[in-house]
Amino acid sequence: MKHFIIELTYTSNIEKIDEALKEHREFLQIGYEKDMLLFSGPMNPRIGGIIIAKAKSEEEVREFFINDPYNINSLADYKITEFTPVKYQSSLKEWIDG
Repeated sequence: MKHFIIELTYTSNIEKIDEALKEHREFLQIGYEKDMLLFSGPMNPRIGGIIIAKAKSEEEVREFFINDPYNINSLADYKITEFTPVKYQSSLKEWIDG
């Protein structure tokens, strides 16, 4: 598996982001249930969000986020960066190796 940081940058006002927030989080839950996502959350200040994911390829990550309500409604841009976890807490070993 490959590992990715997904950086979302909001392209709309925070009111529209908040309107889609519940649907966005429900969508992310699908990724958690598939064991694709490790964690996610908004940046501070709230100009976007950060998601840590694993997948077979960057294409798989891009295909997944096509269905994100933030993407469907043109509310955010996505920057996907692949990285290799070398050092990590032992409690993450199973997820990273999985």
